[in-house]
Amino acid sequence: MAKRTAAKRKNQAAEGGIGPRQPCPCGSGKRYKACHGGSVADVMVIRPFEGLAVETDLIALREFVPSATAVLPLTEAGPRPITVATVLPMAAAALVRTDGAAFIGLQVQTRTGDISGDLARALRWAQTAEPGNALSVAPAPAEGETLRLQDLLQPEARLEVELHADFSWWIPADAEQNSDVALSLERANAAIMPTEPVLAEGVHAAYWVDAGDKAHVRWVRPEPEERLLAALARLAVRGEHDLGEGSRYAGSFRAHGLLVPVWDVDREQHSKEWAQPTAALGERLAGALDSLEAEPLSEAERRSRDGLRGRQVTLR
Repeated sequence: MAKRTAAKRKNQAAEGGIGPRQPCPCGSGKRYKACHGGSVADVMVIRPFEGLAVETDLIALREFVPSATAVLPLTEAGPRPITVATVLPMAAAALVRTDGAAFIGLQVQTRTGDISGDLARALRWAQTAEPGNALSVAPAPAEGETLRLQDLLQPEARLEVELHADFSWWIPADAEQNSDVALSLERANAAIMPTEPVLAEGVHAAYWVDAGDKAHVRWVRPEPEERLLAALARLAVRGEHDLGEGSRYAGSFRAHGLLVPVWDVDREQHSKEWAQPTAALGERLAGALDSLEAEPLSEAERRSRDGLRGRQVTLR
């Protein structure tokens, strides 16, 4: 029996599947069998936001931006506008404030293996729910339902992300706060790490983060992982894969099918000082990506790529 089980796992890996003891691709840190591998019917979607121009923005807001909101570019105007938020009170899937403002949360417990579908169903709920109500977890999909964010959002539109210093936007300005609400806000605000967008031409979904002992620039990149690693390796061999003086390429982490490179940067420098260096790196990356078609990686670049692949970082 043990041999048959081992052979089954081997065949599964050979076919490109996910072994039950491997980390779940959702990023939970659990083994696949204890997470989304628990149900054969619950298929894990590795890249849930693919096809949307907001893909990298949604990943950044879900993975590491603490407090931010953005109005979603819906294909059809519904009963009310919908704002996507990093996190809502009690990590709710959706919330309609007492003033009628409607939100869906990104940093939530998933209902299925496809967070795009979960968010789409939460969005539908938020469009019609009565003010003052919250949805703890996205509704389960109906039999045969295939609704996803890709069906509801303009594919080429981008998000205008607004970062907030705290979570006071959870509550309308004229609402009274009881002691429970005040305590919840206090705890949420205390956990925020200072975060600023890297604003530069050609730069999207890049953020400066002060993690306390050091600062980072985290940049969600839209390219397939192997292609991006090859381009970074080409730059690394030339010594051009950092953000200049006061920076160091730390590694990368995977999130929803994309790679997020991370650079350690000098905490003494203002976040805005990293905008131009990030844009310059973006231009170097674009050139390296273009060169891959005509010029295969050299032996030194292949070794560099293998080294970069092994430099995985963990968020705190």
